[in-house]
Amino acid sequence: MYMLRKRKGVVMSENATWSIKNDEWIRRMVDERDMISPCERWQVRENGVISYGVTAFGYDMRLGKTLKVFNRRSKYGTDKAIDPKMLSDADYFDEISTDNAPAGSPLWLPPNSYALGYSIEYFKIPSNVMVLVIGKSTYARAGILINVTPGEPGWEGQWTIEIANLTPRHVKVYPNEGIAQCVFFEGETPATTYADKKGKYMYQTGITLPKVEWDSLKLED
Repeated sequence: MYMLRKRKGVVMSENATWSIKNDEWIRRMVDERDMISPCERWQVRENGVISYGVTAFGYDMRLGKTLKVFNRRSKYGTDKAIDPKMLSDADYFDEISTDNAPAGSPLWLPPNSYALGYSIEYFKIPSNVMVLVIGKSTYARAGILINVTPGEPGWEGQWTIEIANLTPRHVKVYPNEGIAQCVFFEGETPATTYADKKGKYMYQTGITLPKVEWDSLKLED
């Protein structure tokens, strides 16, 4: 028997399951809902690039041209702890970019460093879809760890991508080439989507630092 239950106005099946979505579904969502923009509809993997575009069960997104790399100094001194609730752009980061470099130029990550980047693609996640993001194996085998939080139902924006160089050497990363794979899972539409709750990272573009919502905030000079 296929039973339905109702929660907060949303009809849900008792035996609801998640399904992983394939390449045809991804291309259809791009056409119908502009889910990924710009979208490379077929995987690009020639001419020595790190692959990107639609894959059998996902989408390999590309890295933008700028990184913010955590530095070892700030106006507070080297002993000042990083507080994710109060993270200032100017105080803790050095910015590196390929703005004036020839096409195909890499960005150099210092040894044992941590950086923030962003996806070239802008995503509009359907209200009944959850997206998990996994690092590319090419980078993983070179000592680079990619950490990206999930894309919640109804979220849209460019992904902020966290990149860790776990090696004692500089490692090159390549803008405009593949950096991580997005895997799309379709399920029942939740009672409240990310858009419904007006999530703080909704519509983000470029590199977005952590945000904390305060009822009131008083800072001392």
